[in-house]
Amino acid sequence: METNSIWHNGKLVPWHEARIHVLTHTLHYGGGAFEGLRFYKTDRGPAIFRLREHFERLFYSADCLKMEIPFSRSQLEDATVELVASNGLSQGYIRPIAFYGYGKMGVNPLGAPVEVAIACWPWGAYLSDGAVDIKVSQYIRIHPKSSISDAKICGHYVNSILAVLDLRGTHYHEALFLDYNGDIAEGPGENFFIIKDGKVYTPPLGAILAGITRSTVVELIRHLGLELIERRISLEEAFDADEAFFTGTAAEVTAIRSIDDRALRTADKGEITQQIKQLYLDVVYGRKKEFEHYLTFAAQ
Repeated sequence: METNSIWHNGKLVPWHEARIHVLTHTLHYGGGAFEGLRFYKTDRGPAIFRLREHFERLFYSADCLKMEIPFSRSQLEDATVELVASNGLSQGYIRPIAFYGYGKMGVNPLGAPVEVAIACWPWGAYLSDGAVDIKVSQYIRIHPKSSISDAKICGHYVNSILAVLDLRGTHYHEALFLDYNGDIAEGPGENFFIIKDGKVYTPPLGAILAGITRSTVVELIRHLGLELIERRISLEEAFDADEAFFTGTAAEVTAIRSIDDRALRTADKGEITQQIKQLYLDVVYGRKKEFEHYLTFAAQ
């Protein structure tokens, strides 16, 4: 996982020198904002996928915490490009984080200094190159009136940690959250789609993270001439689906084979899922000129 350097508060520092104090506010209370991006090996060098959109969401999430990031969005985008180029990686994962640092304790973070770090490292498939088996979690996705559920806030992911830990010792690859109404929300780090009779369905925004990969796949589904419907999806509908898949920066497009040990009708073939996945990979690897605007090239 280790690479040469991490960008921290305005400069590149060696990996082992990127340190924080044990009384860092966000470490204790979870009030930070982060993003996850991938960069891919292309004919033009490493290409960061949807750099601008990820940093737009980072600033949105930080604003939800009344956090004033001491760098502009363009500065952080330039820093990310510099980081990827300086580490000499052809592809991998990028993790920017903005957090309240050391300076005060107590729940109210205002007055603590705001720090920013960006790291990158090589990372392959997050779940599986093939289809995965998932289990409905005993935990529900964060209620939208308990927090700002479409922000990517560090503390939200305790919800995901609990769901993932609950799978220890089982054959399941990932969990699936229901929302406060008992309908499907998302995975611990992924958005959720089903396919039925050639139509693609996904839960609407409101109780889920507004995934950037999700929005990309929505566009690609329509590009393929498929019908995309955003609406509530019951668990019974998911059990009866022909295919299902997760989307996310880490998960990319991952086919789902079964939910609670109920195999999906055509999950063994997954023809539409595979079609969507292949187009997505063509886009991120720079093989589709009409989607090249989503790529930011980091010359080495």
